Amino acid sequence: MPFSKLGLSDPLLRAIADAGYSTPSPIQLQAIPAVLNGHDLLAAAQTGTGKTAGFALPILHRLSQHNYGANRPVRVLILTPTRELAAQVGESVSKYGAHLHPRLKTEVVFGGVKINPQMMRLRGGVDVLVATPGRLLDLINQNAVKLDKVETLVLDEADRMLDMGFIRDIRKIIALLPKKRQNLLFSATFSEDIRKLTTGLLVNPIKIEVAARNTAAETVEQIAYLCNKAGKAELLCHLIKSNDWQQVLVFTSTKHGANRLTEKLNKINIKAAAIHGNKSQGARTSALSGFKAGEIRVLVATDVAARGIDIALLPHVVNYELPRAPADYVHRIGRTGRAGEEGQAISLVSHDEVAALRMVEKLIGKPIKREQIAGFEAAEVAPPMPPEPPRAPRPPRNSSQARKPSGNASKKPRARSSV
Repeated sequence: MPFSKLGLSDPLLRAIADAGYSTPSPIQLQAIPAVLNGHDLLAAAQTGTGKTAGFALPILHRLSQHNYGANRPVRVLILTPTRELAAQVGESVSKYGAHLHPRLKTEVVFGGVKINPQMMRLRGGVDVLVATPGRLLDLINQNAVKLDKVETLVLDEADRMLDMGFIRDIRKIIALLPKKRQNLLFSATFSEDIRKLTTGLLVNPIKIEVAARNTAAETVEQIAYLCNKAGKAELLCHLIKSNDWQQVLVFTSTKHGANRLTEKLNKINIKAAAIHGNKSQGARTSALSGFKAGEIRVLVATDVAARGIDIALLPHVVNYELPRAPADYVHRIGRTGRAGEEGQAISLVSHDEVAALRMVEKLIGKPIKREQIAGFEAAEVAPPMPPEPPRAPRPPRNSSQARKPSGNASKKPRARSSV
């Protein structure tokens, strides 16, 4: 079914055509009619399924059907977990609304940058506000924005917001909204915490699940290279150079690890940049734009900072270290293999990470191909636990032997075997 059959206005169809899209994705096919009809929505959608257009297009259509005059209260509030995702969503909303008349005003606010310029931009009113929870509460406390006219609330990547500890902020924000409104919640998983959040928030929602939970796209080739921990950086450099990778997203577990790896790559003339929570917003934006433009070959990221990285044809994702939570593995590799394109997800697995690899395999329901590369073989990966030696039988107790007193002073400390 083409977009033209979904009930969207001509200006929106022009914007869709400008973006090069002709056929809606499964999430768009189900979400757009539901949102147009005013229903609440509970949608399970992985990264890269087209969910942003799934809510942005029908929201813009509904907003454009009414003329609210010069006064522009916030009518749509979109909450996201990270700055990068907020910027990405704001860019998409502006792109899809480019041909609407009068043009709807969209603003994006997040932390990590000065608040005063954001306050100034909000003074003239805004139709669609995209925000991270913490900065939005700061602006509310400064009386820079009011939410009493919000018609539609969108919680994007709600599971990640809960993982990051935003639940109290979200509840504070929801308490400031009109009771009568449309609510759209998008999450990669339907965890127990998500179900608790939806109670009392969504009213008779339409439920959409476009992909099996905790699965990766079939177009993503998954390989685990077994290696020594100390040799991971050299192995990554070898893979990049020998395969002539020109664009690769690498995940590390820590900010310091991202910095160290970036320095090593740059020293051998592989242009790399890191994005994580300690980087300024300007540095993060610059690194991401350089990566998208092909000026930076390797982008090294932590899980939180990578939210919002949306690159249509990203060919390679590398888990330099496996994530602590198996579900984050699915989020990570979902950055490649989008829109039916092929992608490759590589994991560098040392012997202390094999248990984490098995947890990932259990989650996704299938084994991940294990390989080794000549010159980078693991010295030892997941050695089997040695069987316990049989215990020698105790000699029979001599009945005439006097019992030792049970006091602590008479006890000798037992020798502990080192493991």
